[in-house]
Amino acid sequence: MAALADLPDSVLLEIFSYLPVRDRIRISRVCHHWKRLVDDRWLWRHVDLTLYTMRPKVMWHLLRRYMASRLHSLRMGGYLFSGSQAPQLSPALLRALGDKCPNLKRLCLHVADLSSVPITSLPSTLQTLELHSCEISMAWLLREQDPRVLPLLECLVLDRVPAFRDEHLQGLPRFRALRSLVLGGTYRVTETGLDASLQELSYLQRLEVLGCTLPADSTLRAISRHLRGVRKVRLTVGGLSPQGLALLEGMPALESLCLQGPLITPEMPTPTQIISSCLTMPKLRVLELQGLGWEGQEAEQILCRGLPHCVVIVRPSPKESMDWWM
Repeated sequence: MAALADLPDSVLLEIFSYLPVRDRIRISRVCHHWKRLVDDRWLWRHVDLTLYTMRPKVMWHLLRRYMASRLHSLRMGGYLFSGSQAPQLSPALLRALGDKCPNLKRLCLHVADLSSVPITSLPSTLQTLELHSCEISMAWLLREQDPRVLPLLECLVLDRVPAFRDEHLQGLPRFRALRSLVLGGTYRVTETGLDASLQELSYLQRLEVLGCTLPADSTLRAISRHLRGVRKVRLTVGGLSPQGLALLEGMPALESLCLQGPLITPEMPTPTQIISSCLTMPKLRVLELQGLGWEGQEAEQILCRGLPHCVVIVRPSPKESMDWWM
């Protein structure tokens, strides 16, 4: 049986990549060979710090010693529920990410208080920004913000961001590169606000509206009016009717449709009605049904037979709210 010392560097790097950051640093003390491997740029392309209560001093050390220009994606946790004395993500730290990590494309912030952090502090290189259970100030994302902020932003995920409302949504069209928008639990967004915003976001290719208070029919109505080029739609089925689903009929570019439970109503379309609407979508190739209780049932068989040109996925709801989407 081969020992670790006999494995090629490429295999060791692959093994090390599955280790938490703290353990990566610890194994660098084993020998000079492993220290050299831990310093390899490849190992620090994607970093997840959400496992730790990361003090600013430690974060600054990681930034200077290991990440820098190597970093492509970063997940960080904040201290929103840790009390008023807990350290917070600072504008200086976020600006340093932009200065020292010119290749950073994806930033995911979890449980962070960003109410005193201006959006101008975020790295301008970001293509994907995810906010999970974060607090933001009213000034974030508003239309009046500097249009040069986040000029490359293509994907925005807002998962349980309680302050997010219509005014923020209506400010998103200033991100001209934006193609993917995910709204999860943004309960302050109204039907009127969504409709008005999508009118100016007609270039979106992907929209997901999950766990919000918006009826599915009103969301589909706004999509059918303004997002004729959308390629992927995912939404919670609360308030979905056959008439609402029929609004998507004939959508010319729609390739993937996901209907997610568990809010099933008596008006929920039957499998036959779903098939009827899907057959009018010329490019539809994936139909996904989550949390509707149809897995292994006759409904699943009916859908698979009725849509032979599509990949039909019927499964339970995901255990975690929004980490599945990537």
